Amino acid sequence: MASRYIISVDFGGTKILAALIDSKNHIISRVKIASDVDKGREYLIESIADSVKKILKEQALKKNRIKAVCMGVPGTVNPSTGLIGVAPNLRIKNFNIKRALEKKIGIPVLIENDVNLAGLGIMNFEVDQSVKNALVVFIGTGIGGALFFDGKLYRGSSFYAGEIGHMLINHEGSLLVKGRKSTFESLASRTAIVKEIKRELSKKKRSFLYSYRSPKKILKSKVLAEAVKKKDPLAVKYVSYASEIIGTVLGSIATLLNIDTIILGGGVIEAMGGFMLPIIKTSFKEAVLKEPGKFVKIKTTKLGDDAALFGGIALAHEFLE
Repeated sequence: MASRYIISVDFGGTKILAALIDSKNHIISRVKIASDVDKGREYLIESIADSVKKILKEQALKKNRIKAVCMGVPGTVNPSTGLIGVAPNLRIKNFNIKRALEKKIGIPVLIENDVNLAGLGIMNFEVDQSVKNALVVFIGTGIGGALFFDGKLYRGSSFYAGEIGHMLINHEGSLLVKGRKSTFESLASRTAIVKEIKRELSKKKRSFLYSYRSPKKILKSKVLAEAVKKKDPLAVKYVSYASEIIGTVLGSIATLLNIDTIILGGGVIEAMGGFMLPIIKTSFKEAVLKEPGKFVKIKTTKLGDDAALFGGIALAHEFLE
């Protein structure tokens, strides 16, 4: 029988990255297109379908050669039913994306939370079998996590496991920042770092980043990394602060769960991991209990965006074989 492929899709609020993967787990081709949540869920479904059709056309493949489209979604999803419970960044709630996409493309669709999918890729294609109990954390626009116990993904009783970005953090003696509860994500994500830097820039503070003072101008991780490299005081201050919070939160989680490995990824870590990791490890050591802490290895993923793509292979194995 002719070899069959999967198409892995990493679906976010600003981009759709799709890849064709063969039966030997090789990425054959990639397609990256912009997505726009402001245009509604029907437009997003159409965009995902377009990325799949583009791959099929480029590779001259018929639909029956594709075993499944495996997709990561930034939200709470039920991989068995295909239902998105809530995906705030996509402005989607209680929507069966599996059913909607299958109607568009005529190929079986599997879905998973985006960080869970990346975690599956890391656990199956990057780390060795000595890693049993692990936490995968992706730090970017927001913060998400994936939990693995005895090498298996833990999804939780209602598919919310790993949502560490929403943990409340006691920030400077209060759980409130300007009337809003401070979460891990609101204090240590790229969004949080940029917000604080722009607040300082609005006061006309001198900085390498001064041209980004407009609220409308997007300050991405690569530019932050350049500013840190140039030792810009604002960038160094707030990236360091975020790193301290990350280390402290991870230390508390490691004390609770007695995990053996923490793997960090996401745009912020990809861009600034070399600067952040020593600070994270120091704060982690200060926060974690000594006994569980001494067993934990903290590392960064080398797979980058490919983590979620490879995760699609593991998802297909779980639900189709």
